[in-house]
Parts: sequence; C-alpha cells; structure tokens
Amino acid sequence: MAQAGQAQQGPQALPGIRAVIAVGSGKGGVGKTTVAVNLSIALAKLGHRVGLIDADIYGPNVPMMMGQTRQPSVTDDSMMEPLESFGVKFISVGLISPGDKPLVMRGPMLHQIIRQFLQQVKWGELDYLIVDLPPGTGDVVISLVQTVPLTGAVVVSTGSGVALQDARKALEMFHQVNVEVLGLVENMSQMRLPNGEVIDVFGAGGTAATARQYNLPFLGAVDLDPAIRQGGDRGLPVALGGPEDARAKAYFDIAKEVIDRAEDVLEESKDVVEIS
Repeated sequence: MAQAGQAQQGPQALPGIRAVIAVGSGKGGVGKTTVAVNLSIALAKLGHRVGLIDADIYGPNVPMMMGQTRQPSVTDDSMMEPLESFGVKFISVGLISPGDKPLVMRGPMLHQIIRQFLQQVKWGELDYLIVDLPPGTGDVVISLVQTVPLTGAVVVSTGSGVALQDARKALEMFHQVNVEVLGLVENMSQMRLPNGEVIDVFGAGGTAATARQYNLPFLGAVDLDPAIRQGGDRGLPVALGGPEDARAKAYFDIAKEVIDRAEDVLEESKDVVEIS
C-alpha cells in the first residue's frame, strides 16, 4: 500500500539537492558520458557540491572514467554510500556488478535501480546532481521523471546529420515529459592538428544550427582530441586541468552556461510557487 501511495504522489524532490540535471543523447557513441563526467568535475572545481548518477545501466562507463571501481558500502539503515573522486560523489551499477558480465533485465528492474540511486544513496547536500542517461528514449528516462522533478536536461550530439536526427528525438522526448532542455552541446566538433590545421570530422556547427532551429541555447563545443579519450580511459578526465587548461576550458565554459540556465529555471520555479 505504501508503494501505491508513493506512486500517486508523483515525483518527489530529493532533500538537500538543489538541482537535478539529466545529460542525454538520442544516439550512442557521441561522448555523452565523457561530457557528463567532465561537466561534473568542472562544476565541482567551480566550487559547487556535485553528485553524478550513472543511469546507463547496460553500459556503465562512469567508474572507469572516475578512476574507482570498488563496491559502495551500505550503512546500517540500508543506504548506499556513494564513492567520491575529484570532489564528485558518484554511483553506478558498474560498481555493484563490475567486470564484463552484462546485466540482463526488464523495465521494472531498471525502474527500481533508478529509484534506489536517487532515494537510497546518501548524497548529503548537493548543488547539482548530474544524471548520465543511456542513449535513446527508453525506460530509464520515464523512471527518472516519475521519481524526481528534473531541473532540466542537456542534450549531447556530434554535428553529423545522423546523430542530430536522433538528438532531435531526444529533444522531443524531453518536451513530451515536460523537462526543460537547458541547451545542446556539440561533442567531437573539430580536430585540431599540431600544425594548426583543423579537420571537420563530424560536421562542426550542426548542433548549433539545431539549437537555433529549436530556439534553444547552444552551450558550447568540445573538440575531437585524443587527450580527452586518454583521460577517460585512465580515470583522469581532462577537466582536472582546471579552467585555464586549453583542453579543459570547453567543459568549464559549458559548466558556466549550465549553471546560468539551471539558475534561471530554479528562479522561475520559485516565482511560480510564490504566485500560487
């Protein structure tokens, strides 16, 4: 009966967490998790209290990128303690079921995992809880919006027509579930060679054009750079270099844009509550 009562209440705000921001993409392979991890670290380095949920249940890559794979401890009250790296608290199914063994489960089990990561982890006080979504428009997003009110979403794409076709589906999905899109990020935008030559690999500028088409903010572009991939593989993301580092700067610029957009949404929500 208690569960039925909770379902009727709808999404419930998480105590102590000011903003919940989803990072999604319509297509896999566009670097969504890389953006989510580096965005989280950039937010932390800018002085904010940050948590990160790896909600990509079938492809949990956050532990590798954050440099920790040990299982989280469980407190006496059956709450999980998140791991912490680089000032970011995080949780992932990859910590609970490590290695290469795949998780095979249906929608109701996915829903339960998302609820646990939101409600049964000792997040403490956070300014931003970033949720790294799986690609596509499936069960995890529905479970997320049914469980907690989202401040907004960030959509990641490359500039290619194929990726943007799926990114537009993600935009429509967030619209259908009444989640405001804070903006779009173009990942792997251009490749800059040591000799200064710039190679357009995936169609630089396509994501910005899509943002204009939908009248949404364009949050920034991240170059296609081997150092970014190497940092993720080694568990030392490039955002650790700080805002003055050439390779990290794009993530800090994006983080500042996300902060501004999220604050606008929070202020608007506050105004609506006061009026009502």
